[in-house]
Amino acid sequence: MIEIPTDLPADLVPLSWLVGVWEGTGVIDYEVDGRSFSGEFAHRVSFSHDGGAFLNYSADAWLLEGKERRPLVSEIGYWRLARPVGDADAGPGLLPATAAPVTRTADDVEALRNADGGFDIEVSLAHADGILELYVGQVKGPRIDLATDAVVRTAGAKSYTAATRLYGLVDNHLLWAWDIAALGRELGSHASARLARAE
Repeated sequence: MIEIPTDLPADLVPLSWLVGVWEGTGVIDYEVDGRSFSGEFAHRVSFSHDGGAFLNYSADAWLLEGKERRPLVSEIGYWRLARPVGDADAGPGLLPATAAPVTRTADDVEALRNADGGFDIEVSLAHADGILELYVGQVKGPRIDLATDAVVRTAGAKSYTAATRLYGLVDNHLLWAWDIAALGRELGSHASARLARAE
């Protein structure tokens, strides 16, 4: 059952089923130039909010090697509904809003519903290894489909050019799959996991 927190801004209601901490395991399966990267990993994902019209996101994963855990990825970011930014919104940078704050309503959010019956979303993620991703996609009920609109990486980061992610709530578990185009390979299956809400 999905419980919607009562203190969420209206813009976050379509994403409300994500709020909380999720933990579990998954599998990696990726091959490049005859070299196979595979194994089981532990994963911890957190979605939280601080009153803004976005969700805070953080995730860490560790490769499981017997009783040992080897760090794989650490990423942070923000998830939000795609909508035009107006004078009542702050930014860019530290620039304050130039109009009085507006409390958005359920009707305002409903007006953002797309032709497919879902809501367009934007997700920005920063990885600890120097990769930045901007995803666009949609949330439709308890399912999210994302594809990179832009990938930026530092000069020292490994080759990584595109990705898609799929999230879904199934039997009260967060299931996800991540396809990547990396290390000279075209977009293909990379990792998936099944996570449960942490107590």
